[in-house]
Amino acid sequence: MVHVARGGEGPVLVLLHGLGATGSVWRGAADSWPGAWVAVDLPGHGRSAPLDRYSFGSLAAAVASAAPSGPVAVLGHSLGGVVALALASGWFGVDVRAVGAVGVKLRWTPEELAKAAALAGKPARVFGTRDEAEAWASRLAGVPVDDGVVEVDGGWRAALDPAAFGVGAPDVAGLLAVAKAPVVLAAGELDPMCPPEHLRAARADGLVLPGVGHNAHVEQPEALGPVLDRLHGLLVR
Repeated sequence: MVHVARGGEGPVLVLLHGLGATGSVWRGAADSWPGAWVAVDLPGHGRSAPLDRYSFGSLAAAVASAAPSGPVAVLGHSLGGVVALALASGWFGVDVRAVGAVGVKLRWTPEELAKAAALAGKPARVFGTRDEAEAWASRLAGVPVDDGVVEVDGGWRAALDPAAFGVGAPDVAGLLAVAKAPVVLAAGELDPMCPPEHLRAARADGLVLPGVGHNAHVEQPEALGPVLDRLHGLLVR
């Protein structure tokens, strides 16, 4: 089961969060979208069920099962940006007319992949109080998360399934090549995970968002204005 939150009326924007977060991180940005929006908790996050195996394809298939019918724009952050690009391939049956990917990590070292694989193999940490679990969930997500914990025997833990860390490095170049919808690739000017030089090497027309880092949608939701404007224009043209 994939949990979604909805709001607004009109052209539909599907919102996909990054690793460790939940759909609630889009609250500020969703308010700026001139239409309807659907914010998804990715599998293994928030109120969505975990998967037996995490891959960008399995995540995209799960999102597709909950996506609205009809034309949509999709905007994803980091991990969610890769899933958004996968949906734009047309392989999952979603009528994607425009896709935005913000803060996608484009280059991975063997050490980074080994660290992620190690995290994927660790059991979830259980804390004695909800506050402790929320602090840990927010640390994992890199942003404040107040709906990303679950109660378990003996206490509380982050809702994030640690196995999701094992999703691996995306083939962004391949996904860009097969996208059947226009792509808006963007990153914060101060994003250490997707610095401007990496962004522009992947797409010469990549949008650099001034004054924000990796989590632009949380730091300054208004910074996503150029991305939202482009997606809306492509969706309603």
